[in-house]
Amino acid sequence: MEKKEGFLKIDGKKVSATIKEEIAEAVKELKKAGENPPHLAAILVGEDGASQTYVAAKVKACEQVGFESTLVRLDEQVSEEELLKEIQKINDNPEIHGLIVQLPLPKHISVEKVTAQIRPEKDVDGFTPANVGRMTLGWPAYISATPNGIVELLKRYEIETSGKHCVVIGRSHIVGSPMSILMARNDHPGNCTVTLTHSRTQNLNEIARSADILIVAIGKAGFVTAEMVKPGAVVIDVGIHRIPDDSKKNGYRLIGDVVFDEVSKIASAITPVPGGVGPMTIASLLHNTLLAAQEKIYS
Repeated sequence: MEKKEGFLKIDGKKVSATIKEEIAEAVKELKKAGENPPHLAAILVGEDGASQTYVAAKVKACEQVGFESTLVRLDEQVSEEELLKEIQKINDNPEIHGLIVQLPLPKHISVEKVTAQIRPEKDVDGFTPANVGRMTLGWPAYISATPNGIVELLKRYEIETSGKHCVVIGRSHIVGSPMSILMARNDHPGNCTVTLTHSRTQNLNEIARSADILIVAIGKAGFVTAEMVKPGAVVIDVGIHRIPDDSKKNGYRLIGDVVFDEVSKIASAITPVPGGVGPMTIASLLHNTLLAAQEKIYS
């Protein structure tokens, strides 16, 4: 654990590097046993710059841990029917263990239809109704990467959650909603009393101040200030935003949903941006793909 200036810095970059090392060792063991390495397929639709960056990072991470990877690039104008057929091809390919479809998708394509098309056994993003339902029931499931990464950070930093009040700000299907379920489950980390808040919540500041663990995933830069945080709280910042900064060589810097300089002075532990939750997302995706190759979830 790294304490800095009175607070614990929850270092996702360091933890994710450790997880990648663990995964790489597991891949070596698979190969020794005569098994094929885990194989992740990604489908990228269109030329969105951020999406291309994210997919490239996932492909690079696969190489680092000894996975095989396949990247399927489709034109922005691809029909929904064609995309669904590409997904089915991967569903039917026994040599591919995991499949992700990079979001966002063009407006003429239904995200719900695309998600439903992915076989739950290959849904390493954890977005299909089958995996969300299994997670909710506490059954073995692929848990979506960002919430899973947050849980892993809490576990590895030995942050006590049982009996604590956890407030989640943001109710997206990708982070906020599954996070609230995971923190309430009879598990470790878990066993929290959870309040799920969002943009329509009344008395949000007051509710946030009551949190022992505050998880912020509302997608608004600098939304949470010191006055919204109870002294000694653990703060997990999921947001990442690029803002102009002439003092930087590239002309910008990254900040989160939390005003770090203010909140770090009163929090007992906090994730930085960048280097906190972000690196854990890819590490969790790799871990899910390893589980798929080992057939540990759907066996």
